Amino acid sequence: MSPDGNLFRGRITRMSVRHRLRVYWLILRTSMAERFAYRSDFALGTLFRFLPIVTQIFLWGAIFGTMDTGSSNQIAGYKYGEMVAYYLLAMLARAFSSMPGLSSGIARDIREGTLKKYLIQPIDMLGYLFWYRVAHKLVYYAIATIPFVIVFYLCRSYFPGWPDAFTLVGLVVALNMAFLLGFLIESLLGLIAFWFLEVSSLLFIYMMLNYFLSGHMIPLDLLPGWTHTLVEILPFKYLAYFPCALALGKYTHAQMLQELLREFAWTIALIAANRWVFARGLRRYGAYGG
Repeated sequence: MSPDGNLFRGRITRMSVRHRLRVYWLILRTSMAERFAYRSDFALGTLFRFLPIVTQIFLWGAIFGTMDTGSSNQIAGYKYGEMVAYYLLAMLARAFSSMPGLSSGIARDIREGTLKKYLIQPIDMLGYLFWYRVAHKLVYYAIATIPFVIVFYLCRSYFPGWPDAFTLVGLVVALNMAFLLGFLIESLLGLIAFWFLEVSSLLFIYMMLNYFLSGHMIPLDLLPGWTHTLVEILPFKYLAYFPCALALGKYTHAQMLQELLREFAWTIALIAANRWVFARGLRRYGAYGG
């Protein structure tokens, strides 16, 4: 292991739990203050992100309008209103699970040698990045709540109704774990830069797969049957499809609990993978540049 790696491990080991919490609280508070400087951008950006839903309303209205009037007027179990509601909920899920710039930022720090700023201080890089993203999301939710409420209120007729209390609790848990999964997958991809300094092509492939297999593009129920096994194996569906389908009542309570356990298992596995890859990567890190 490099001297920087030994120094990093020694400093982190000597930190007490109480001191770590104080450090992370300082990171959270400072990052939130920084993000609040861009509150107007958050609010306007959130409002304009809902503009594509107008296209979805007209698109699916035209699709359902061409269906035989004698049919059940459903596509893969979705009525017209549920389909529009799905896309609204997908935007909400994406607000939790998306981590723009995380992977590329980690890769850039490794490639340019600026990663050593974490190694010479008693700060865990992954912990710092996690709490920085938590601060970003908290500020985003605080400011974007009004645009979300306005849009969801105007589109309330598309929703089948409120889910029961047990499902609502499960939905909150699912959205928070979607945030964790989104962070862990992106950070793991960024850490691959220890071995391959340029990971932009890999990130492009990931974004395409994520957009398709997470349910951001279309509900996964519309995919052909042969893809369902792949969807069940990979964790992408928990980033968008699972919270949306849960809110629309597509899961029973028993199925919801089973899926939440799987999502939790993926979270633990990805935490372990991040820690292992980071530790192995530090052995290769030469701290060039910077």
